[in-house]
Amino acid sequence: MISMELTRYFIELSYDGSAYHGWQRQPNAISVQQVLEEALSRLVRNSINILGAGRTDTGVHALQMFAHFDVSQKIANTKELIFHLNSFLKDDISIKGIRQVKPSANARFDATARYYEYHISTAKDPFHSQFHYYLKNQPDIDMMNEAAKSLMLYQDFQCFSKTNTDVKTFLCDIKKAVWKKEGSSLIFYISSNRFLRNMVRSIVGTLLEVGYKKRKVEDIDDLIKSKDRRQAGFSVPAHGLYLSRIEYPQNIFID
Repeated sequence: MISMELTRYFIELSYDGSAYHGWQRQPNAISVQQVLEEALSRLVRNSINILGAGRTDTGVHALQMFAHFDVSQKIANTKELIFHLNSFLKDDISIKGIRQVKPSANARFDATARYYEYHISTAKDPFHSQFHYYLKNQPDIDMMNEAAKSLMLYQDFQCFSKTNTDVKTFLCDIKKAVWKKEGSSLIFYISSNRFLRNMVRSIVGTLLEVGYKKRKVEDIDDLIKSKDRRQAGFSVPAHGLYLSRIEYPQNIFID
């Protein structure tokens, strides 16, 4: 029996998630994964399955996403394939790069850090409405930043996780959690080795309650220790959330 050696590639892309039911394939809804798999399969003339670095929910955007796929023959010209993919795909998905990696490299499990941003607009702007969560009244950013410091003191974030999820652990190593005011926008920056389902949106909702003085700064510690999602704040809308960066060790790349 002849074994066929496959060549593995990482593909880097960005997308506006407004028209998609998240990253992962859905049985009765369009997803980014499905659209990308169909485009790749058509252009390389072979059935292609891709595995993403994570799963963004319905309506969530990605400034940077990675996925890996295998092909039976090495791609002769990756720049040409990128060009054809971008010509084939709709304007809401952009292919940034394709790089060969080691056969064992995994877009999901080899990621060492993931970065998210949540964008809020405090001024009504028709050009921001699709990509920012609009709030009429500005919350207290200093109080929210003080509360956000507690996130870096713990690792178990079950209280911010979507219930009835199939994860094996709720442990995350948050390295950064800070709000910044940029013009009429408030942007929450957070980074961790991994994130739970709906985690960032529920963190943002909870911190906003602090910013509107509906919850005390010191309450965050008790909330995290409770491991109870019902005690956390509301989940903010998806359209303000961006997966902004994913980091990998450089030794997994071949070219």
